[in-house]
Amino acid sequence: MAEPTTAARPKGAWKSTAARLKDAWNGVRRGAAQVDAATPAERDRAVDALRAFAILGVVLGHWLVTALVADDGGTGLRTASPLHHLPWLSPISWIFQTLAVFFLVGGHVATRGYTSARQRGTTYGQWLRLRLSRLFRPVAAVLTLWTVASALLLVSGTDPDTVHTLAKLALSPLWFLLVFAALTAATPLLLRLHPLWPLAVVLHVDLLRFGLGGPDRLGWVNLAAGWLVPYTLGAAWTRGELERPRAGWILLTGGAAATAALIAWAGYPASMVGVPGAGVSNLNPPTLAAVTFGLAQCGLALLLRDPLRRAMRRPVAWAAAALLNLSAMTIFLWHQTALMATTATALTAGHLPGLHTRPDHVTWVAARLVWLPLFTVALALCWAAFRVHEQGPRRPRGRRSRVVRSQPVSRDSETEAHHHA
Repeated sequence: MAEPTTAARPKGAWKSTAARLKDAWNGVRRGAAQVDAATPAERDRAVDALRAFAILGVVLGHWLVTALVADDGGTGLRTASPLHHLPWLSPISWIFQTLAVFFLVGGHVATRGYTSARQRGTTYGQWLRLRLSRLFRPVAAVLTLWTVASALLLVSGTDPDTVHTLAKLALSPLWFLLVFAALTAATPLLLRLHPLWPLAVVLHVDLLRFGLGGPDRLGWVNLAAGWLVPYTLGAAWTRGELERPRAGWILLTGGAAATAALIAWAGYPASMVGVPGAGVSNLNPPTLAAVTFGLAQCGLALLLRDPLRRAMRRPVAWAAAALLNLSAMTIFLWHQTALMATTATALTAGHLPGLHTRPDHVTWVAARLVWLPLFTVALALCWAAFRVHEQGPRRPRGRRSRVVRSQPVSRDSETEAHHHA
């Protein structure tokens, strides 16, 4: 029997690999079809799609504009941003700073869920405990890990400034949860609040702070008022006041025009995220420019509802959005840890471009893009290790799908705990 030629072996191996990939894809399609079939027809899938895009925007935005620069003389790390050295990159923050969409969807879901819960006889306390329990369960794991990690780093002789930098970066997402939890608790008071009221507060705070020389600490009033604007827009969505495309266009064009005017003539920063070393941050605390920019984002989100509903009819797209929503808090809380774990681990190989070097050249941006897949792998490992704190333990085989079970069974059953953001 003749020996197979060397050319035949790669061809056969290629066919085998292609067949395995085809089988894997068919398995994905079958699973997606099951999720799609188990989703009630009346569910507004655009809500889940908007939340999924907001999550991805936050993660990619942080990964692109957060740099951990290694000290020249040691292994210490300090934060930096390409937006400080390359301000012409500020439009990146316009794409990936998607927190306003978080609060828009959160306000819509919370007000709809609270109204439905009250109609079913659920008390405010029961409703609030259900919503906040899923919000804060994953937080305990993050706090525990970073408390232990910080202690071990200090004991091992790591520079305290480096430990402070890493811990602050890892725990920075918690501010969002605290603000969101406070607004959630106030939902019964916000059901009818018009967005113009908190917008007026933001306007007056900035007038006092920047126009009349008021104290900077006055700006922290906007930490609540600023995010109340998209949250109460979500309540207006629930009331049916934003269904017409005209509302979305007004928010988009008006918000974009106001933001452009504030940047061009009022001296507000162009970046919609904080930039180390900058005199004023649009986000910390929120300024009027950040709020008007959020209005434009919310308008665009409202205009995208119908296209997203059509796109989410595809089973694979819908299953991806559902899975991302199911792990929203895990992804949100651990994405910075994934970045830092990759950066610290790779430091043993030297100061690598795009990872440990100063973000002061366009080549850094190109190098950072190469690292994004590795950040994704690190985040996937964090997800595998810590998702149980958000989703609960795996259910036995044969039981109803966790993805489907965790999704509300109707449009007005949003008190299900997965709708937390």
